[in-house]
Amino acid sequence: MCGIAGYYSTRPYDPVMLESMVETLHHRGPDSAGYYRSNPFHGGMRRLSINGLQTGDQPLYNADRSIVMFYNGEIYNYPEIRRRLETKGYLFRTGSDGEAITHLFNELGPRAFEELDGMYAIALWSETEKKLYLARDIPGEKPLYYCLRPNGELIFASELPAFRQFQGMDLTLNRQAIWDFPTFLWVPEPDTIYQHITILPRGHYMSYDGSKLEVHPIPNKFDHYKVEPGDEWQTLVDKTRAAVIAAVKSRLLADVPVGAFLSSGLDSSIVCTIAQKELGNLTTFSIGYHADATDPYEGHADESAEAAAYAEILGTTHHLIRVTGNDFKKALPLFCQRAGQPYAVSSGLGVMAVAQHARNAGIKTLLSGDGADELFGGYSWYRHLDHLALHTPGCAGQSVVSMHNKDRPADEIISAIASYDHPKRAWAWHYYAAEEEKRALFNRDAFSDALSSYRIFAQYKSTNDWSAMDYIRQDRRCYLPYEMMVKLDRMTMAHSVEGRAPLVAPHLLNLADGLSYRHMVKGGVLKPLLREAFADILPVSVTQRPKHGFRVPIDKWLNDDWHNLVQETFSNDSALNRSGFLSPQAAQLAQDMLTSRERIHGHTIFCFIMMNMWLSQNNP
Repeated sequence: MCGIAGYYSTRPYDPVMLESMVETLHHRGPDSAGYYRSNPFHGGMRRLSINGLQTGDQPLYNADRSIVMFYNGEIYNYPEIRRRLETKGYLFRTGSDGEAITHLFNELGPRAFEELDGMYAIALWSETEKKLYLARDIPGEKPLYYCLRPNGELIFASELPAFRQFQGMDLTLNRQAIWDFPTFLWVPEPDTIYQHITILPRGHYMSYDGSKLEVHPIPNKFDHYKVEPGDEWQTLVDKTRAAVIAAVKSRLLADVPVGAFLSSGLDSSIVCTIAQKELGNLTTFSIGYHADATDPYEGHADESAEAAAYAEILGTTHHLIRVTGNDFKKALPLFCQRAGQPYAVSSGLGVMAVAQHARNAGIKTLLSGDGADELFGGYSWYRHLDHLALHTPGCAGQSVVSMHNKDRPADEIISAIASYDHPKRAWAWHYYAAEEEKRALFNRDAFSDALSSYRIFAQYKSTNDWSAMDYIRQDRRCYLPYEMMVKLDRMTMAHSVEGRAPLVAPHLLNLADGLSYRHMVKGGVLKPLLREAFADILPVSVTQRPKHGFRVPIDKWLNDDWHNLVQETFSNDSALNRSGFLSPQAAQLAQDMLTSRERIHGHTIFCFIMMNMWLSQNNP
């Protein structure tokens, strides 16, 4: 695990510039650093040692050193790949899982990426070809950004702040990204907050030789649990169990102690149960709020008592982290900094708090249950998708209606959403600021060319024939990688901890692709395959417990302890106002939105707070 950065350039080598780029990633790898230069390639890394503790420093090489690699991640089928290569005569110098990639590339070229079961961001230099290869894992767990400059220079890094150290970098802000941000709480990939910097799409690799840049998909060939025609229900239950167990076991590969998030919900309980059975000494962590902390979506926000009770049943070493609104408020500057660009998924504050506590407890690797909701059907609105898909979009009313209109009867909300076209329906299920709301908050002149954020959904499928599964697939392609995987990576790495998501293993993604809507919701029950697959090893209190997402009571805090942040953000001298981004009525409108009885607006306002903080940190 590490952070990588570098560039392809014919300019004279500048060791100070490269070191400055790499050092911005120190939190991703505090254990050691490594560098390599061979014009026109210059690269470096900061390492967090998880595997091959004594011999895994980078760069890593093939036998004749014609292939040089910097790498961020873990390859979980590394032992199998290593055995296969050794039978062909390849000799390994280190115990690092990453070294297998260099020899595999020597054997297969870019097809080597198809063999990797893991999370990774790779920068590989072929001295023979004088070509740079960048690659990113299939689920999108590890980030890798790049910029191709007009003069032919290509810069890459694990995080955006590294680009600020590259001399001559054009850091013009991407106003479309700013416009999209309050709708999603994040910037939709492949865009970034910077107009000229892009993230390499997940499950893709690119090559660059100084003149030609090519981007190619990496096929997901991990299909040994895929759904076959004629599979009966019990067969799918058995496949689900086997696939999940295989994923969790493989993600335990580490030469350091492993910990896990435990909320007492179905997903984290499954991961922790399997891991504890395999390891026997799992360390678990959960967040606890004060008794008066509630969120307007699901009521009481604290699940710590249930988590502690299940940890006792499992026999894990359990840590309960008690937090207050003031604790999270103090953490906001680091939260903003480590995200690298505007990011407002408030549950990431909890992830960051767990990572800090885990690091202090000597845990460098944390398992997460992320991904199960998208793959197996866990979100509450999925119950309505089949019925809603029967409705032909009609004429929407004047008011903005979404799942955030919690004071209205469910059937009234569903009826209103049914009047939207399909992309706007996808927005209404679980996203935030509507186009109408942004037009009122933003300065229209500054965003006159902005496109509707609903285009993000339209790109996945024709707007005319969406099925229930199309909405779920959209969540898998958008919400899962852009929100959940970003949150896990950035907020664990904020404290030099590696977050792992077993339930997005490539073979599980392939299994999920073959499932139908009836496998997502059965008799009104969500995630029925997953519940049945592990009913024999989980208590009824877990398998029959309604879903309760990990939520931060942000709406409550913005109306009391955090209210000064709202005032600062919408003040005349805020970074947002100095940039010309806010409308004249934004301050009053923000106050009205926070006290609205019609819609829940806390996260929309939180987006503006984080955007203001990001601008203050990066464009003072």
